[in-house]
Amino acid sequence: MATVKELRELSAQELKARAIELKQTLFDLKSKANTGVLDSTADLQKTKRDIARCLTVAREKELAAAGSGKAKE
Repeated sequence: MATVKELRELSAQELKARAIELKQTLFDLKSKANTGVLDSTADLQKTKRDIARCLTVAREKELAAAGSGKAKE
């Protein structure tokens, strides 16, 4: 799990790549849960929150870039 501070140091491309990677992990965890192999169901919640953190920081960067573009005009 990465902290928000660590995520803000990444570029927008890296954040989106990490979100895609986490979505694949979530899919794998859900598959394990359905087959009864999953050890800890808390991993599902943690992964969902990590995805949300990545997407939130990526959106913040998009808005900051759009805001700075308008400020220069």
